[in-house]
Formats: sequence, structure tokens, C-alpha cells
Amino acid sequence: MKKIIISLALILSSMTMQAATKIDHIEPENWYVGMKNSSLQLMVYGKNIRDSRVSVDYPGVKIDSLVRLDSPNYLFVYLNLSGAKPGNMVLNIDGKRVNYPLKARTMSGDKRIGFDNSDVLYMLMPDRFASGRNITKPMKGLNPYVVDRSKPSLRHGGDLEGVRQHLDYFNQLGVTALWFTPVLENNSPDMNSQSTYHGYATTNYYRVDPRFGTNEDYARLVAEAHAKGLKVVMDMIFNHCGYDHPWVKDMPSKDWFNTPEWMKKGDSYYLQTSYKLTPVLDPYASKVDKRETVDGWFVRSMPDLNQKNPHVMTYLIQNSEWWIETVGIDGIRMDTYPYADRKAMSQWMKILNEEYPNFNTVGETWVTEPAYTAAWQKDSKLSKVNSYLKTVMDFSFYDKINLAKHEETDAWWKGLNRIYNSLCYDYLYENPSSVMAFIENHDTDRFLENGKDTLALKQALALLLTINRIPQLYYGTEVLMNGTKEVTDGNVRCDFPGGFAGEKHNAFTAEGRTKAENSMFNWLSKLLKWRRNNMVITKGKQIQFIPYKGVYVIARQWNDQTILTILNGTSQPITLPLDRYAEVIGNHQEAKDVISGRKVKLGSELQLKARDTKVIELSM
Repeated sequence: MKKIIISLALILSSMTMQAATKIDHIEPENWYVGMKNSSLQLMVYGKNIRDSRVSVDYPGVKIDSLVRLDSPNYLFVYLNLSGAKPGNMVLNIDGKRVNYPLKARTMSGDKRIGFDNSDVLYMLMPDRFASGRNITKPMKGLNPYVVDRSKPSLRHGGDLEGVRQHLDYFNQLGVTALWFTPVLENNSPDMNSQSTYHGYATTNYYRVDPRFGTNEDYARLVAEAHAKGLKVVMDMIFNHCGYDHPWVKDMPSKDWFNTPEWMKKGDSYYLQTSYKLTPVLDPYASKVDKRETVDGWFVRSMPDLNQKNPHVMTYLIQNSEWWIETVGIDGIRMDTYPYADRKAMSQWMKILNEEYPNFNTVGETWVTEPAYTAAWQKDSKLSKVNSYLKTVMDFSFYDKINLAKHEETDAWWKGLNRIYNSLCYDYLYENPSSVMAFIENHDTDRFLENGKDTLALKQALALLLTINRIPQLYYGTEVLMNGTKEVTDGNVRCDFPGGFAGEKHNAFTAEGRTKAENSMFNWLSKLLKWRRNNMVITKGKQIQFIPYKGVYVIARQWNDQTILTILNGTSQPITLPLDRYAEVIGNHQEAKDVISGRKVKLGSELQLKARDTKVIELSM
């Protein structure tokens, strides 16, 4: 009788569990067979799912482990897919059969070719570039938000379809790769005329924000970009998510976030990041300084993810692989790179490089000293921890060129000497040609600030596009878009002229641009198209000369070809003696101006106008 009662109790308990179990969703929603790493983490979410029994019924798949964390509503299922073929795998969760798609990859990982220094990246914000669907009313199912183009910090209505409709524009300009600020769901409500239009507060890592379009729209955009010879770089954020991510209301584990105490215990427990990145590499750094940098929240609306938690990091690593396989992106730009746990990020890059050896990732490393930046590059001898990060961002170049534009180039430190004195430290980099340089981006004042100094802009762009770097442009610079951050970041993220319905000014066409805009567009387009597939720029040796009489000269040489970038860093005309540059000029008597196509005589001297910019090819 006792045995019968116990058996009946077990049956009733099992029935209660099955009735209470509810599978809300599984992430990722599908996976790919044939990956080098055969392990797959499934994050199963649903009411009281944690203690569920799980089995799998599919050839070549076995369960490695079931991980039950603090929340009763999460269950982490780790599978081994080493022998799996494409098809619908069946998961049995408390008696419920769940079909889970295992897909074939479109290509092996080594065939995924990333961006490099033969490319020029064009960075844009989808919300501010162009609207293809013209949806101005709030979409149902999202937290409250407003579309108002008159407010710089609210959403403006740009979308992926708007970008897709202007793919030919990028080819007309001459860039080769597109970097969009994050396109994933940012379902945070507007507050005090502020929104997450920028995309850096992710609330769903597997879903494109509906205001931008669908996952299918994103895949279509990438495919059509590829068809037109354009690569696509995806902006990702592992350091933090958005406050309205489901993880915040229901944390899988107590240590899913760094310092989450304030959400329950009050402001006295809140830890803000110091934004000072030096403690991460400082050999003398105090524990408190390092903790504030890495464990502090970026802002209150962006909870700081704990990458030291292996389940968090596995989730993020898989997410990056899923977007590569699902959409076919050609690269990743990782936001706030040093803010995240250094060893965990190194693990991510090592795994990604093994799976996709020819892919590329660039990390945002916002310190303006080359020694700091170089230590974050893959195989750097300056760091005991190998980051495996192939490309880093050259904030030193950005910083120095924006100081130089306001100065006269003297005999020592000011003006274009700043660039020379930055590039001379390239010996610190394991691979200088895999460093990304830029003169502005979405987080900085625009290079033109509130003016239209095209002489300074041309000098900056000529350097950017001819030095040993991967260059990145910011949308609208080619049509003289300007602005500063002194009031709000939104003022450096204005709408591209002509990207929205009803605009009279359309900078997408020569007919719609002003005379000044066409002049700048044509100048830059000429330089970009000349740069494309130019082996001298991508493979050539770099030789720089200390600025002399205020003039900075950089040479690039490949086989018998030589290119000179010559910049007058003063506001006065200069007669430049050329004997100083005999080692790169040799016996050449003339050169060709890349922009105008005119011949340039190389006698004993060269006449330069105030703030003159010349990019010349020495004749064979």
C-alpha cells in the first residue's frame, strides 16, 4: 500500500509539473551543423521551466548538461552536435515535443572574408539615414515612443529599407563597406524627450528592431549589398544591454549582471563606470579603479553584463556566430570593448577566429595613446593577455587630426607634427595595416564642427585614405554635414538630406546637391575610387618625413610605384624644396595629380597654396 501511495504521489507530481511548465521561447531559435565547436547552448525560457526533464531524439545529438540557475523560469540545455545532420531535431521537455531546426551552413567558416585595409568603411545610423517605409506612427507591441524629426534625441524613422534603396549611392561615392550602428531591438520607452534611437540598449539579441524592419529585411539588405560589391559590418554590444531586456525583470542568475543590487536596494548601491579605461592595462591599477571601469554600468539605462559568468559569455558568443551564419555579415564592430571582461572577450575572439579565420572584428578602444591601443591588438607583445582582436580603432589619429586642424604646423609639436608624432609609434602595433583610422564618428563632434572648412577636411581625408590604415568615414561628411555635441549627441547625428519624405534638399543626387556639396562629393569620390584596388595603398611601404617648413609629406611605395601625399599645414603659401625628398622622388621629373589628373612638375621646388592638399602619383 505504501509503494502504491508513493507511486501515485510521483505521478501527481509529474502531472503538476507538466501542467505548470510553459515554454515561452528558446534562444537561439535555430542553429547550424558543421561548426568547429560542436557545443550548443539553448536558453529555454518559460514559467517554472528550470526543473524540467529534457531528452533529445535526433541522430548525432546528445545532451552534455542541463544547467539550472537561480530563476525558476530558465533552463540552459547544452547539446553536443558533433554527429548531427541538417533537419528538425526533436526536444522532449516534460513530455512536450519541441521541433528545433538544425540548418546547413551556406559556406564553411574559412570562406567568410572580412574587411581589411583595401576597404573603406562608411558608418551610418539607420534611424537618421533614410526611410524607405515612411512609418511615422508608433508600431503596436512596442513600449511608448514618438517619431519626431524635429527632436534630435527622439526617433526620426529611418530604416533598413531606406538604406537598401540607396545602395547605388555608396557605389557612386566609392566606399566598399557599410557599418550600421546597432540594428537590434531597442524596446525602451522614451523618457524626457530621450530615446534609444541609437541602438545601443539591446532588448532582444535575436531580433532586428521592428522600426528598422525584420530579420528577413536585414538579410535581404546584406545580400543586395554583396551583389553590389559592398560588405556589411554589424555593430554589437557585449558590455551591456538595455534596461527593458527581459533579463532585468527576471535575471537567470544573481550574477548575470555586474552590481545589480541598486535595482532592489536603492541608489546607494549603484556603481557607475568611471569611463576611464587605463586601469584595465595599468600595471599599478588599484582594485577599486579597475572595478569601477569594468563592473560599473555605462549608464543607468544600460545594465552591465557579467562576462565572467560562462553562461552569459556563451550566449553572446553564439549570438555573434548566429548573425554571421544567418545574415552573412562581413565583420563586427564591438562597442565599448575594454569595459567588458578582458579574458572573456579574448575567449570570444579566439573562438571566432578559429571558426572564421578570414573574418574581421574591430573593437572600440577609446584611449588616445598608441601604446594603449596597440596592446589590444591580436598577438601584441605589450600585453600578457592575447586579445585575439585583429583590428583596433586609432583614437590617437582622431585626436591629433582634430587638434591639428586648428593650428599652424610649427617646427616641433603643433599642427601636422601631431600626426607624425602619432604614426611614428606604429612599431608598437603587431599589424599597423589592421588598425582602423577615422576623423569623426557618431560619438564625436563632426570634423567640420559648426563650420565648412573644406581645406582642413580635405587634408584630413587625404591622410586618412592614403596612410597605412583601414579608413572609416562618417555619413554625410561627403556633403558637408556638420554639428557638435555641446547640446546633445543628436546634433552630430542629423538626418541625411533627402532620406525622408517631403524633403526639398536631396543630397543623394548631383542635381539635389548644392555647388559646395557637389564639389566635396566629387573630390572625395575621385579619391575613393582611385584608392579602390590600389596595391600601393594597401600593400605599399610607408615613409613619412618630419614636417618641414610646415609641410608634411608621406610616401607609399610598391614595386616601381610611388604615391606622395603632400600637405601644407600653414595658412601661408609655401615654396617647398624637393631635394629633401629625393629618396622617394628619385629621377622622376613629373607626377600626376590624382584628383585633377593634371601633370605636376617635379623640379627643384614645388609651389603650395595655403592649406594645400596634393596626392600625386609619380610617373613610371
